[in-house]
Amino acid sequence: MSLLEAIVLGITQGLTEFLPISSTAHLRIVPAFAGWPDPGAAFTAVTQLGTMAAVLLYFREDLTRIGRAWLRSLRDPLVRRELDARLGWYIVLGTVPIGIFGVLFKDQIETGARDLYLIGVALIVLGLVLLLAEKVGRRDRSIDQIRTKDGFAIGLAQALALVPGVSRSGATITAGLFMGLDRTAAARFSFLLSVPAVVLSGLLELGSILSGEEGETTSAFGLVVATGLAFVSGYASIAFLLRYLTSHSTGIFVLYRVALGTLVLALVTAGAIE
Repeated sequence: MSLLEAIVLGITQGLTEFLPISSTAHLRIVPAFAGWPDPGAAFTAVTQLGTMAAVLLYFREDLTRIGRAWLRSLRDPLVRRELDARLGWYIVLGTVPIGIFGVLFKDQIETGARDLYLIGVALIVLGLVLLLAEKVGRRDRSIDQIRTKDGFAIGLAQALALVPGVSRSGATITAGLFMGLDRTAAARFSFLLSVPAVVLSGLLELGSILSGEEGETTSAFGLVVATGLAFVSGYASIAFLLRYLTSHSTGIFVLYRVALGTLVLALVTAGAIE
């Protein structure tokens, strides 16, 4: 991987990780459009560590409170009624599905699931489902009204993001809207929920790359550059989306997903990209 590829893909990862448009799809589509080789699922997972660092920094106060309250709740059951402790348990609960499916379908995720035709279809389908959630969701519940069933349902939706094109934030925000959460609450919980799964996945793939198990050709310098740029652009993306959703719907992202998915399918069908 050249330095230019690392720069472009790092910025792409950061900008698209938290927007409901699928970062893994873009890390497959952008190289295809540019005539570059697929960077691979492992490269995607490692660069996600940069965006997770952005989440840890942006939500450092929230995560610190949640972590402390969750640890206290292990000793004192009464603490479990507090919002921060409950959020901690919901994050744990919501991480279980993606952990199970990630292990069971690891090989398919890294190979067949990166097919551009599948990605194009996923972009369109999830976009239409997100549009439906906007139409039918009540959007009258804040983050302090999240319950156990919400955490589990949103966790199941997060597992769908193992398929490139679905989008982790897209799937979880969509589920949150269906559960009646307002847009900001759905996005905020989506970001918090992503931390354990992406950090663990990124560290495992980083270990595989460094040990040579994945057969990756990306240099350590390229990974550092891409991950660093993903952190910077990811932080900006979080701040933008949380501000945007306070007064706007997700309609622009629905339109983008459907348009991009249609373009990808047309180009694949025409043989313009592989």
